[in-house]
Amino acid sequence: MRTIYLLAVNSNNPIIIKILTQPLLYKINNQHFWISPERCIFWEEKKTLLLADLHAGKTGHFRKSGIAVPQKIYKEDLQRLLTQVLFFKADRLMILGDLSHSKSNKELDLFIRWRKDFHLLEVVLVKGNHDILDEAWYREGDITVIENRLVEEKFCFQHDGETVVISEDILYAFTGHIHPGIHIRGVGKQSLRFPCFYFTDDICVLPAFSQFTGLSPVRPKPGHQVFAIVEKEIIRVH
Repeated sequence: MRTIYLLAVNSNNPIIIKILTQPLLYKINNQHFWISPERCIFWEEKKTLLLADLHAGKTGHFRKSGIAVPQKIYKEDLQRLLTQVLFFKADRLMILGDLSHSKSNKELDLFIRWRKDFHLLEVVLVKGNHDILDEAWYREGDITVIENRLVEEKFCFQHDGETVVISEDILYAFTGHIHPGIHIRGVGKQSLRFPCFYFTDDICVLPAFSQFTGLSPVRPKPGHQVFAIVEKEIIRVH
């Protein structure tokens, strides 16, 4: 396993980015999807970075409620997002719901500044249940908003997998929403839970991109595939 360093320059300061692991290739219908240990997927043919549940502003929302959650958690999420856009040389960022967590706050202003540093990047949001910001905010961020789902090359992209309908026009779907996690059990009755990518026969559920989220346990059936994220590495769980 090799370590890669990238140098990025934004409007303020140069940034050194360290990538510790390599993504894992997953093919669906002859399309190449690269699973990243940074909780996202890169669709090679479309030069599109897919992620779900960024929940921008969530830590600020908690602080406003009197819970001392450090802002650096959210800043680290934006740094990871920058890393992935540059590493994959993405032309488009597609967010499968819950870009934001609640009403606008200062942390959402940070996202707008981040966005303006990468104004050539196309950003598409397929709205989730937390995306309740005013339309003016999305216009300011030059974000294309899709209300329910986006279908492209017979792939469906939406927030909640419960409403996915597979048909002749839709071969496979990518969703978020549930923040999937998997229990890994060891000797001595040890049990740990990790975020994961969950692939069923016709749906992929992405982990929450935000590190400040809970996990909903998945129970894979025969034929389903689970890729856990453990210490910045992708581990296939059998």
